[in-house]
Amino acid sequence: MKKLLAAATLVAMSAGASGAMAQECGDVTMAEFDWASGSLVANVDKFILENGFGCNVELIPGGTAPIFASMNEKGVPDIAGEQWVNAIRDQLDAAIAEGRLHAVNKGPITGLGEGWWIPPYTKEEHPELKTALDIIDHPELFPSAEDPSKGAFVGCPAGWGCQHVNTNLFQAFGMADKGWILIDPGSAAGLDGSIAKANERHENWFGYYWSPTSLIGKYNMQPVDFGVPYAGDEEWHSCISQEGCPDPKPSAWIKSEVFTIVADDFYKRGGVINDYLAARVYPGDVMGAMLVYMDDEQAEGEDAAIEFLSKYPDLWTKWVPEDVAAKVKAAL
Repeated sequence: MKKLLAAATLVAMSAGASGAMAQECGDVTMAEFDWASGSLVANVDKFILENGFGCNVELIPGGTAPIFASMNEKGVPDIAGEQWVNAIRDQLDAAIAEGRLHAVNKGPITGLGEGWWIPPYTKEEHPELKTALDIIDHPELFPSAEDPSKGAFVGCPAGWGCQHVNTNLFQAFGMADKGWILIDPGSAAGLDGSIAKANERHENWFGYYWSPTSLIGKYNMQPVDFGVPYAGDEEWHSCISQEGCPDPKPSAWIKSEVFTIVADDFYKRGGVINDYLAARVYPGDVMGAMLVYMDDEQAEGEDAAIEFLSKYPDLWTKWVPEDVAAKVKAAL
């Protein structure tokens, strides 16, 4: 009987703790990043925090740099759910070291990153193409529409930061000498269209893209192992990512990282919400499926959040206490 009473007391204390947090949560500001996955993550967090923890959430729209600058300088918003790190790494490292910001989750989405991709049927039909080095030796499998005697490598549109990276890696791997042409797709629509066209015609395609994106999810595009190690931050930042680097070295793509970060004031009062943010991880295939849904249905983040919470309860209920999960389910 004593053991039963003790267990009941523990359960009551746990429920009371999350109930108290719900009453004390108050106002929370949260970044809604201006891309599909960033909007989805923000709206899922908003729904769970409002309906499960009793918060009042205001979404603040913006891009990577403006959101980070506001958090770093003003402590607003309180939470950035999908903060891409590479573009702000030095400033973020300093902010974390000095205690202004805290990384409560260093991997909220799995399987993300930039790099080179091929269609799934290419990988299946040509198992010998295990790395980029193997692919580069076979330009004849990826004939260019402009010159079928050459292989087509599709890079980034002019003006994108990744244009310099692809141009330099194209040079570093000696691709021109091995029979390749570097294709500028002209725009985001041109890049997307080239992938879609190849997949719909069951044609081989080789080039740059990134994940999580609806296109990668829709066509199940496969990332390519570069076959060489990452050349290091110094080489990447001083040469590979810079226009006109005279002698770039072959390299894998720099590791892409996404953190969930919170401002110091919120971190100190966040309690179980910090625990929730630390626990919530979207598997890459789930995020890819959701981005395909958003694209096909032209769904905004708010509607996509309802779709996610309705379709994947076995996933998200593991992120929160049982009483919180029950409240969220009741609100759907």
